[in-house]
Amino acid sequence: MSSVLYDAQGPRAKRRNVLLTVVFTVVLLALLWWVYQVLDEKEQLDWAKWEMFFTGTEPWSTYIWPGLQNTLKAAALAMVIALPLGAVLGIARLSDHAWVRIPVGVVVEFFRAIPVLVLMIFGLALFSEYTDVSTQDRPLYAVVTGLVLYNASVLAEIVRAGILALPKGQSEAAMAVGLRKGQLMRLILLPQAVTTMLPAIVSQLVVILKDTALGGAVLTFPELLASANTMSGYYGANVIASFTVVAVIYIALNFALTTFAGWLEQRLRRAKKSSGAVLGANDAQVAGTAGTGAGGM
Repeated sequence: MSSVLYDAQGPRAKRRNVLLTVVFTVVLLALLWWVYQVLDEKEQLDWAKWEMFFTGTEPWSTYIWPGLQNTLKAAALAMVIALPLGAVLGIARLSDHAWVRIPVGVVVEFFRAIPVLVLMIFGLALFSEYTDVSTQDRPLYAVVTGLVLYNASVLAEIVRAGILALPKGQSEAAMAVGLRKGQLMRLILLPQAVTTMLPAIVSQLVVILKDTALGGAVLTFPELLASANTMSGYYGANVIASFTVVAVIYIALNFALTTFAGWLEQRLRRAKKSSGAVLGANDAQVAGTAGTGAGGM
């Protein structure tokens, strides 16, 4: 049976695909078995290395929970600042005034081109040399600064692309009924673009959450991954168990974020579909007489 996208497979193609599937499965199982053997030889799968996470609270209260708090704090601050800043920059890039559009475009392209880790390092040096921020708080400030500068620039491009993706007829119709540019953007374009941009925005928020780990790796910021590194050393090179627990926490956080975004997107789409008011016959008659001035005193 043929399709628009591909032709139906013949007998030889089917046999070849089955053979490749079997070979891939065998290789994958062999690789997993080799990994298991290596970990077992290094005693990384012994219950003694995992027991503390299931029977005690010390790893959670001393290492994981404080690190998770710092990760969520840095990510939340960066999201709260980067989202509106990215929206403003994205809208400014669409300005009809060159003196607004060109400088904003230079700023966005500049910070998009610099790795976020470099921005964090520059931020740490900036707060160290030119501010009175305490040594204890400098890593947090530097991490948030780097995340905001980089991700606001990326979000600006997402916003700009989302607005440009809308049909031009909507802008022309809004201008025809007398809406100003600010009203057009606020009332017509942005509400529609948000639904389109939401998956890309959420992907960037997930990046923000994960990139907080860069601060722990370089700036001694005590976030979740850095805490796991300290924890694994304290419990006797318990690397696999410690980092597996941390990986599960990251997966849970990102899954919760994407699940919430999916729910929000569906809610916005339903709100759009149900936003039009349905008038009955009597309502339509009243509206018509009110518009013409007939039937009233």
